[in-house]
Amino acid sequence: MQRKIQLLMLVFLIGSSSIYSQKADSLSHYISVIKSNIYKDYKGMYRKGGGSLVYPFLTPGSNQYDNVLWDWDSWLSNIALRQILTNIGSEKDKKEAMQYEQGCVLNFLHYGDWDGYLPIVIWEDSKPRDIRPENIYKVNMHKPVLAQHAAFITQTNGGNAEWIREKFYHLQAFINNYKSHHRNQATGLYYWQNDVAIGVDNDPATFFRPEKSSASIYLNCLMYKELLAMVYLSDRLNQSAIGKEFANDAKELKAAIQKNCWDERDGFFYSVDLNLRPVDNHTDNTLGKSFIIHSGYPRDYDCLIQRIESWSSFLVLWAGIATPEQAERIVKEHFSNPKTFNSLSGVRTLSKMEKMYSLRASANPSNWRGPIWGISNYMVFKGLGKYGFVAEAKEIAIKTVCLFGKDFEKNGALHEYYEPETGEPLLNKGFQNWNYLVLNMSAWLEGKTVVEEF
Repeated sequence: MQRKIQLLMLVFLIGSSSIYSQKADSLSHYISVIKSNIYKDYKGMYRKGGGSLVYPFLTPGSNQYDNVLWDWDSWLSNIALRQILTNIGSEKDKKEAMQYEQGCVLNFLHYGDWDGYLPIVIWEDSKPRDIRPENIYKVNMHKPVLAQHAAFITQTNGGNAEWIREKFYHLQAFINNYKSHHRNQATGLYYWQNDVAIGVDNDPATFFRPEKSSASIYLNCLMYKELLAMVYLSDRLNQSAIGKEFANDAKELKAAIQKNCWDERDGFFYSVDLNLRPVDNHTDNTLGKSFIIHSGYPRDYDCLIQRIESWSSFLVLWAGIATPEQAERIVKEHFSNPKTFNSLSGVRTLSKMEKMYSLRASANPSNWRGPIWGISNYMVFKGLGKYGFVAEAKEIAIKTVCLFGKDFEKNGALHEYYEPETGEPLLNKGFQNWNYLVLNMSAWLEGKTVVEEF
């Protein structure tokens, strides 16, 4: 299987004549296998709502997601759903889906208030204490992808944002909460409150780190795109003055990421550590006289780079934060390096050179310390394409199609994450979720209409 993928890669990246048609047939076969398996049950994602979920919604569809709404899962699953509808859906199908798509956003905003807190997950039987913790400023909340989800739905609906007008205040309060209570003033970067439900569960930059100390590159890239989505929604609702404020926030955040997270030595963006003692005028009398400790030259930096090579650093390409020169280094020195990220099945979620690298199957937390995930492959693929690295984008798209096509053929289902070299599944048979974004990658390979996230 590894050799087949390598040959297929060679064909697509540098071309060949007789081998080309043979290997192109293999790719077409895997695409066909993927489509036939996904198309037959995609409406199983639809839920009518009930209990604490007051609107219809989309569930990611795998066996552990029954009548539950998750934040970034529903957003990314929605993008895949729209690709399915673009490929095979009738106008009736597309209209039917809209209520479930909008409901994903409206269910969360239903619990909005002046303080801006929104939950990460809602179960049908969630109690008020499950949805709203006692101290909302000491826990993580909905990842900054809600405005992006709303913007995606609005674009899908021809730019009509009226469906969200009444709830737009709660969306603004949500962003204001992040800015006021999840942002480090000195650096301008956003941080996690703790390591609970961050999406990339055991990312070493945050996992078991002190509270409020991790200005995650993953979080900040999501927030940058979230602010741009707020600009778009403001404009669609004829509130351009509000949009200008969010545009300024986005500009400031991009500058903060460039200043604090880019490492010229390594040619990479990193998460940063905010866990520094404050500079103060503490007086020490232990030596028999008063003096200000370290007053001769106190620290004049606000954070320290965490040189931990994670797939999250590639999100600067997806978000459009990197300069072209930075992108060139990121791709050549990191994406293309088989000793770190590049494997036969896609992008390792943690560099193989890191001491924390591990492929052990784990569900609490899920393992992002090396295994291949469909979503990381997809978002790196999108970033490569955005900066014009077509050959590299094609490489990762082909690897993902082969990985998932083989899994469907051998096991009849997809899995949550995979072994990088063999492509063997490691955990959770039946995981659908954002794995369905392989259809968007397939459409791009085939030169067909591709549904894009906002």
